[in-house]
Amino acid sequence: MDKELEERAALVTAAIEELLPVKHPRGLYEASRHLVDSGGKRLRPSMLLLAAQAAGGEAQALALAPAAVSIELVHNFTLIHDDIMDNADVRRGRPAVHKIWGQSGAILAGDTLYSKAFQVLGMTAASPERILAAMNMLSRTCTAICEGQWLDMEFESRERVTEQEYMEMIEKKTGVLYGASAGMGAILVGASPEVVGAMDEFGRLTGIGFQLQDDVIDLMTPERVSGKRQGGDLIEGKKTLIMIHAFANDVVVPVFGRKDASEEEISRSISILQESGSIDYARSRAEEMVVRGKRALDVLPSSPAKETMLELADYMIRRRY
Repeated sequence: MDKELEERAALVTAAIEELLPVKHPRGLYEASRHLVDSGGKRLRPSMLLLAAQAAGGEAQALALAPAAVSIELVHNFTLIHDDIMDNADVRRGRPAVHKIWGQSGAILAGDTLYSKAFQVLGMTAASPERILAAMNMLSRTCTAICEGQWLDMEFESRERVTEQEYMEMIEKKTGVLYGASAGMGAILVGASPEVVGAMDEFGRLTGIGFQLQDDVIDLMTPERVSGKRQGGDLIEGKKTLIMIHAFANDVVVPVFGRKDASEEEISRSISILQESGSIDYARSRAEEMVVRGKRALDVLPSSPAKETMLELADYMIRRRY
């Protein structure tokens, strides 16, 4: 699977060079490309290409590359704006966009990626009807992402958040873009509504699993591996599923919401969350989401592309960064 994902990621990266060149005014496009060029696994655009193939589409990956790029641009637009709202210092081991170009420059860079995503999607080699359907799915997805981000902001001012509320938030903030990735791939090759819906469900549920694993990674993966400070969510006071479980079981986590916590204090609090079973609970919920997501693909016949999608789903919760 790794080789297949690397090949698709390379295809998307090459298409970005062509479809989002650095031009006048250079600063705007350099800021827009900063995160796009910083690596990342290109999982979402790869899922679009895999879904198209698994849905029986005969279109070559190169023909759908613009659609895959549109997904990657939307993803990076959300990261830039998310970092502004969180005042994050680092993303993917590099300074956040607003730390280099300022808040105003970062807002414009994110807006550029958002608008370019739809322009690029329109360049896909597919019928106008299929492109319009894909655009409708992507626009609905962007609205849902904003709803999810708003919920995330609301949670910051609340003392407690329920598990149901948290799961809704991460479905909208993370899951729906994976859903759109798979769903748009199916749409663009003319799959039936049943298959499009199944692809969307697969992406959404595995995307939720991806986010739950991200919450675990924040606590369990060192900064030298993840590119982000270990325990960052903890000291920021993020009400992740891990913390929701801990609160429900009266677990005391000393550094929660304490940005001045020392590395030793953070490490001890992580150990408390391990001992309480809260981290394992989040892992089990992530596994549950992935199992449900994989089941949605039962509507598809067996194929190498379907097998790779199932492997990708497992990877979502096996990864360590």
